Amino acid sequence: YLSRKFFCLWTKKTFGQVIPSKARCFYDQKILHKTFGAWKEWSTAHRERNLSLRAASHYRHLLYNLVFKAWRAYVCQQQGKRNKYYVAESHAKKQKLLRSWQCWLVYVNVQRMKHGMQSAAMAFRERSCLRISWAVWRRRHYQNCTRHKMNVLALQHWAQSLQFRAWLQWRELYLYSQNDKQKEIRAVTHHQHWELKRCMEAWLGYLNLNKAKKHQNELAREHHGSRIVRQCFSDWRLSWQHRRRMHGHQKDIEKLGARIALRRVFVHWEHYVVLCVEEIRQRELAEKHYKHHLLVLQRCWNRWKSCL
Repeated sequence: YLSRKFFCLWTKKTFGQVIPSKARCFYDQKILHKTFGAWKEWSTAHRERNLSLRAASHYRHLLYNLVFKAWRAYVCQQQGKRNKYYVAESHAKKQKLLRSWQCWLVYVNVQRMKHGMQSAAMAFRERSCLRISWAVWRRRHYQNCTRHKMNVLALQHWAQSLQFRAWLQWRELYLYSQNDKQKEIRAVTHHQHWELKRCMEAWLGYLNLNKAKKHQNELAREHHGSRIVRQCFSDWRLSWQHRRRMHGHQKDIEKLGARIALRRVFVHWEHYVVLCVEEIRQRELAEKHYKHHLLVLQRCWNRWKSCL
């Protein structure tokens, strides 16, 4: 206890009021607090990055789904238009073939063409579906114009009427296709505006959610800081009370040690006093014995001298 007391006094005089163990403990607490703050910032950044990646992937999948639906609708619409176009084209071809056949019958009944003209008309009827065959037939027809002027005039009138009708049908189809294109452009622009509006609403919702999360994180951080401060204060208070009790207990132990030491010193001193008294008494006895012995010797000496 005395060595511990002198060691505590030496540490206080050497290091001051703050001993190295307390300084080391305070340094460890500061390092732990800084490490916890850095880890918390990293975990928050990692969580936000995961949320942003999830939102981006969800937005990408949503756009892919919407684009796929729009593409499927567009393909279905194009297929329907293509089917309608094929039906219209087949109907136009049938109408052309029917009119050509009627005109050819009228031409046969009126002119009574020869067998060569009938074979040419049959070849024209068979090849009228193709534009190249129609051009070949027109070249052959123009080659035979010199022989048959009336036939050329009739055929020219028939060809002009067919061209006029074909031009009217082509104009109707062109106007219909232009209207379809304008409708498609309007639908695409409307779909784009709707997608932009929906994306803007989703983005605003994400911003509000991010603000709410930041506010919640700030509240949680403040609550965590206050809880850590209260916990540190309670730990410091408990440690201070424990040190106070230990200090009081140490003072009691030091007082008890001092009393025990004083008692031991008093016992040693009492024993020493008893020994000293005993030694003095023995010395007195020895001196008395020595004096008595000297007296005897003196008597004997005197007697011997008197006898001598």
